[in-house]
Amino acid sequence: MESVRCETMEDTQAWGFKLGQSLRAGDVVILDGPLGAGKTTLTQGIARGLGVKGRVTSPTFVIAREHRSLNDGPSLVHVDAYRLLDSGVDPLGALDSLDLDTDLLDSVVVAEWGGGLVEQIADRYLFVQLDRETAVAEDPESEARIISWEWRG
Repeated sequence: MESVRCETMEDTQAWGFKLGQSLRAGDVVILDGPLGAGKTTLTQGIARGLGVKGRVTSPTFVIAREHRSLNDGPSLVHVDAYRLLDSGVDPLGALDSLDLDTDLLDSVVVAEWGGGLVEQIADRYLFVQLDRETAVAEDPESEARIISWEWRG
């Protein structure tokens, strides 16, 4: 796994921006980390890197949000997989029933809490882990997070 230490939210968004510029239609990104680790902050950077419209906020209460491209790039589908996995129904069926305006293969899917769902929608995915605990243990005032990532599948 590769990793980077981001000292601020702005650093996290900047790293996400670079990641977003490298993603292509059909890519799936799984974000793992506890509450407050920076998953949505990272997704905001990814969205800017992809060049999509709309304000990126946590999809907790809507399960998924689609952000269309401002150019000819892929849309971003931002998913709260925890809600899908916790719903007691088939998560892939639930995602499909959201009636998104875009095909997942033509989009970049970023799923917070995506373990368990991703294996059903992608053979290959980028697993990104956000760790705030290490930095806070070293310095309780720290806003830093360590972001580790690897392609799986």
